[in-house]
Amino acid sequence: MTHIVELRIAADPADWQRAGFDVDGQGMGRIGTVSLRLDPAFGRPGLRSWALLGARDGGTTDVDGVPTEHVGAPLATPSPTADAARGGIGALLIDHIVIGTPDLARTVDAVESSLGLPVLRIRDSDTYGAVMRQAFFRLGEVILEVVGGQEPDPQGGPARFYGIAVTVADLDAACAHLGPLVGASKAAVQPGRHIATIRREAGLAARVALMSAEPTRP
Repeated sequence: MTHIVELRIAADPADWQRAGFDVDGQGMGRIGTVSLRLDPAFGRPGLRSWALLGARDGGTTDVDGVPTEHVGAPLATPSPTADAARGGIGALLIDHIVIGTPDLARTVDAVESSLGLPVLRIRDSDTYGAVMRQAFFRLGEVILEVVGGQEPDPQGGPARFYGIAVTVADLDAACAHLGPLVGASKAAVQPGRHIATIRREAGLAARVALMSAEPTRP
């Protein structure tokens, strides 16, 4: 199976530290099984690329326009400290990463052919303020969500990273830590879960939402 090993984000590590993420002074950290590499020198602010392990096509440098690198083994990065789950943001894992596309069928085909991933589900949703179509894949611990319009836009260009959603140990505590830098918690699409979006003023340079953990099942 293809796994996300690392996300590379053009952002100031100090802003992520202030927001409560477990990131060191060199911009390295980890959320669950995914390493973070933060560096403003990566270019335009935001999610810039991902490093993958186990992709079907290990030579592709992009997935329908999404910059892609490949590794032969998990990268050595700092593990979260014991305090990471108790204080700060309490990040446990990346629940899902979102890629936006002007042509859903085209991007789904690229993911299937380049990464060897079967699409798990396609549905229509108004989660993004208008009725959009979502396709879901599994990338190890992380869900990949590809979202686009119901009809393709031939002038829309390549697919691009949109944002990530991070599962935290205690959503209320995480929101209290961020204060005015996070929006109000609301019910998520997933039953029994809630979600809150970190505001641009936090300086993370990427769209980041926080989610409560999955309810305990018998």
